[in-house]
Amino acid sequence: MQSLVNYHTFAIPAQAKTVLEITAVEQLKQAWAQAKLANEPVLLLGEGSNVLFVKDFQGTVLVNRLKGIEHTQDSDFHYLHVNGGENWHNLVAWSLNQGIYGLENLALIPGCAGSAPVQNIGAYGVEFKDVCDYVDVLDFQKGEVFRLSASECQFAYRTSVFKHKYAADFMVVAVGLKLAKAWQPVLKYGSLANLDQSAVSAQQVFDEVCAVRRAKLPDPKQTGNAGSFFKNPVVTQRQFQDLQSEYPNIPHFPQEEGFVKLAAGWLIDRCGLKGYQIGGAAVHTQQALVLVNMGNATSSDVVELAHHVRQAVAAKFDVYLSPEVRFIGELGEVNAENTIS
Repeated sequence: MQSLVNYHTFAIPAQAKTVLEITAVEQLKQAWAQAKLANEPVLLLGEGSNVLFVKDFQGTVLVNRLKGIEHTQDSDFHYLHVNGGENWHNLVAWSLNQGIYGLENLALIPGCAGSAPVQNIGAYGVEFKDVCDYVDVLDFQKGEVFRLSASECQFAYRTSVFKHKYAADFMVVAVGLKLAKAWQPVLKYGSLANLDQSAVSAQQVFDEVCAVRRAKLPDPKQTGNAGSFFKNPVVTQRQFQDLQSEYPNIPHFPQEEGFVKLAAGWLIDRCGLKGYQIGGAAVHTQQALVLVNMGNATSSDVVELAHHVRQAVAAKFDVYLSPEVRFIGELGEVNAENTIS
């Protein structure tokens, strides 16, 4: 067995039978075929920034280290072809340095480019779907790479076709981004709304996003965590109106078809849970949406803490939180919501 501590940002003790760092698609195909021949499960990992190992993994972990960025352009757009193992934040910073704008709201989101479409990552009013041109996917069974257009990816809030139809025996090997040369800042959320729409630069947006995230979110290199642990819940208009009558200042974001998105961090905070600890796991003191490893947490501590948070929010607001973090068991991903229910 090999340790997985250095391959996921929660840094919780966990092991796998085999861990392989992959730098080429051919290597990926071979490693997958060998594991299947041995009748072992395969787990695909990027930077491990959105996973919790609830058990030791009884198979092969393939770590995406496919690197490389290609840039082309026409009169209206920049096009980036980004291999899946590229660090996402480094890509955002690189694009700014190249004078290519549109990714700045997504700064400091942990993980790699290949994970971005799976979760449809998003922050400060921008989601991956807004900049996606295409996604290149490896079909392990056929040994072939095929391309999906952005619409074929079926992006929705923190989900995509890669969590459903292409969840098993497929892997994102590259993403294509399409960024308009006629850049328009997105300043809808948080402190970005204080910036001057007519004068702001992409660099200023990037700097503000980085400053806010660093002030609120713990650095996983120092304190183990997986970023936002829970999804922001989406409720019906009726539910929201009932909540707003009791909590007039409740943060909310109208969605399509009459639904309203709430801020999970605010709900947790109003339950007085910042700093609440079970074993070695705690609710972060600065951002209640983040659960942290205080240095000696076990996966059981995190699961128990997540259960407690979910129950407390449900009791106070009648809203049930669902984990954004993927839970990994002995044979692969398990249902996170059921695990903490």
